[in-house]
Amino acid sequence: MYDVVLLTLGSGRDAPGGGCGSGDACCGDGTTGDAGRAKERCETPRVPVLACADALTARGARVETVTAHSDAEIDEVLARLDGPPRPDGLAWPDPDSKTRLVVATASDGQLRAVVRRLVRRYAPPPSRRPADLPGNRTVPDLPPVGVLPLDPARSGGQRDLAAQLGLPRDPAAVATAVLDGTARRLDLLRNDGGSVTLDGALIGAADDAGRPLHWRGRIEVDDAVLSAGDDPLLACAIGNAGGYARLDGLPLLTAGDPTDGMVEVAVAVPVVTRAALGRKRMRFEVRRARGRAVAVVPRDERVPYLDDGVEGELSRKRSWWTEPAAWAVWTA
Repeated sequence: MYDVVLLTLGSGRDAPGGGCGSGDACCGDGTTGDAGRAKERCETPRVPVLACADALTARGARVETVTAHSDAEIDEVLARLDGPPRPDGLAWPDPDSKTRLVVATASDGQLRAVVRRLVRRYAPPPSRRPADLPGNRTVPDLPPVGVLPLDPARSGGQRDLAAQLGLPRDPAAVATAVLDGTARRLDLLRNDGGSVTLDGALIGAADDAGRPLHWRGRIEVDDAVLSAGDDPLLACAIGNAGGYARLDGLPLLTAGDPTDGMVEVAVAVPVVTRAALGRKRMRFEVRRARGRAVAVVPRDERVPYLDDGVEGELSRKRSWWTEPAAWAVWTA
């Protein structure tokens, strides 16, 4: 039988992924608020975590629940997935491990925080690249993870990654997938900032009324140039899965597939045309490309963006590249 670790990310300023602790009331977007607001938006994480633990225990699994408040505490959990020592001294996942990991997530950013630590643990330095590493990858096959969404209501209009992938949301169903299901391997986007992307990134900003603001940047997908840096861009969507497909009703990504080994990129550019009687009209042009890698060089000083729902700012070149089938989830 399996040893199962149920990992929750703790709350607080220093918590990885901006998570919610096992004793906190939490909101579906991964932020903590006062108990009154939180109660209206989702259950406390303790409820689905305990329900999943009970379901696993009933099946004979040895279950441990862990709340990690730092990257170091996440790393302590991930070390249990290590394989036997290798002659080259590299840390490497055990493909036959009897330990299985379930990540309780209040947001995609929390799941990303755990996968990022998996990459940090198992990606070998370029100078020590082993012969058994696939030629199109910089990481080995990462251990599969079970995903336990902490807010079951998000299966509706708010399409988090678990909903996009069709993963179970009920705690008992998650337990069944972890013990009896199969590992579905998925593409991973790494970037030169040291992080990873599971779903996608959306680069751009909006004013207080929600209207997109113009910015400029050079955007290349492999050898295709979507913008040379002179166009007033409204947004740039970088898709690994199916999220970030629309911007204020405007379709951006059309074929996001986390299993095809490709990254899909789209930029939205405003175009002014003249209608009858010489009146100016504004429309949007969407330029799309697919490839193995994308590079974005902002021309403006700082450009806001969301990466798996986590906010950031681009102030210099950032590149994303595809790691085909690098990570995996347990699915029914």
